[in-house]
Amino acid sequence: MPRHLLGAAIVTALAVTLSGCGSNGGSNGGSGGGSGDDALEIWIRQAPESESAKTARKLADAFTKASGVKTKVVALFDDFETKLQQQAAQKNLPDIVINDTAQLGNMRTQGWLREVDKTKLKGGDQLADRAWQAAQAGDGKYYAAPFSAQAFALIIRKDWREKVGLQPPQTWDDLAKLAKAFTEQDPDGNGQKDTYGFVAPAGTKRGYASWYASSLIYANGGNFLSDGGGGKYTPAVNDPRTVEAVTWLQDQFCVAKTVNPGAVSNDTTVTHEVFEKGQGGIYLVGPYVLARFVKSIGVDRLEVVKVPKGPSGGPGTLGEGENVYLMAGSGNEEGQRKFAEFAVSPEGQKIGMNKDEAGAIVRLPVNKGVDLATERSDPRWKVFQDAYADAVYSSPVPNWAPIRQLSADAINAVWADCGADVKAAMDGLAAKLTAELQAQTS
Repeated sequence: MPRHLLGAAIVTALAVTLSGCGSNGGSNGGSGGGSGDDALEIWIRQAPESESAKTARKLADAFTKASGVKTKVVALFDDFETKLQQQAAQKNLPDIVINDTAQLGNMRTQGWLREVDKTKLKGGDQLADRAWQAAQAGDGKYYAAPFSAQAFALIIRKDWREKVGLQPPQTWDDLAKLAKAFTEQDPDGNGQKDTYGFVAPAGTKRGYASWYASSLIYANGGNFLSDGGGGKYTPAVNDPRTVEAVTWLQDQFCVAKTVNPGAVSNDTTVTHEVFEKGQGGIYLVGPYVLARFVKSIGVDRLEVVKVPKGPSGGPGTLGEGENVYLMAGSGNEEGQRKFAEFAVSPEGQKIGMNKDEAGAIVRLPVNKGVDLATERSDPRWKVFQDAYADAVYSSPVPNWAPIRQLSADAINAVWADCGADVKAAMDGLAAKLTAELQAQTS
């Protein structure tokens, strides 16, 4: 059987297999319209008992009050996708999953997702077109409801910048100079050389190295893949603009030595703590940690600056967010739909935004009827919103996850090995991505 037919057969078989999963069809239970002890099971990729998990429960409780559909929120962070795999194997998928937009292809190819008709989703016409792009697969169909959007910017220790006498960075040269000053000029004033310019989640777990690098790659006009039209993609990782961005970062790790030690092994959980402890002063990250840092570091010590365009152009930074995924096999499809409609409604979006407090699960609202400035008084959020206008989403290939992981492995290697040739490494990565794209489409 040809591979593309075999893949279709597997997806069909999985959908049949999963018909026993989800609410009222498996052990997890479902709302059944809110009757009995059943509940719509909602998984969200957040640490248990975190502020974000608490916000998710507020959202679910408000939905239950509005609809009568009972809910059960399960917050998981470590090995989230692995645990979903285990649930699928047990024919016990949750009803709803709130997860990264980049995971759409991975979940769809495994047959886990129901298709969403955006024209029939109540309130779907009020959602931003750019946000809907993140719910669209390579086949042109939609497999989720967009829930939250975000772009990336630089969170900088303003007090440190003023201490070293520099202005907010407008170019990559400015950024490198600021990082160097933070590393060499004792910006925290403790008399020790124990600070660095950048903090970076540059490890390979869940593809963090490529995730971190992507905003600078896009800011320099580079990309991971090139769109040839008609759903055809080819590698762009060895394009000069991409190579230039990865090389610039390698120089920060290896020549200027302005990146916090251990970054090549760190994920975001560790990197957040590194920034809070004052070990570095520049964090290229999304807006979801802004309220946390304001609380832990101080409102007057932080500023948010748009990522400068690189030497070779733009257009902007990484665009991503979270979708509400309606999982295949649920015995309560009406409850799934109702939850998705509530989550994207102005009420659901406002609850998820959580004002200026920590724990936002809606970073930038996707509903055009929600005004960011009305909901949040901190003007630094607007920098992220402005950056979103030029944000670049990952290419809608069948499965982005292996593209990101292969890229992370290669990029991490050239940051960890200062003798590595970036162009040669990116040429090698291009060959691997070519093979992966052929495997996904053959």
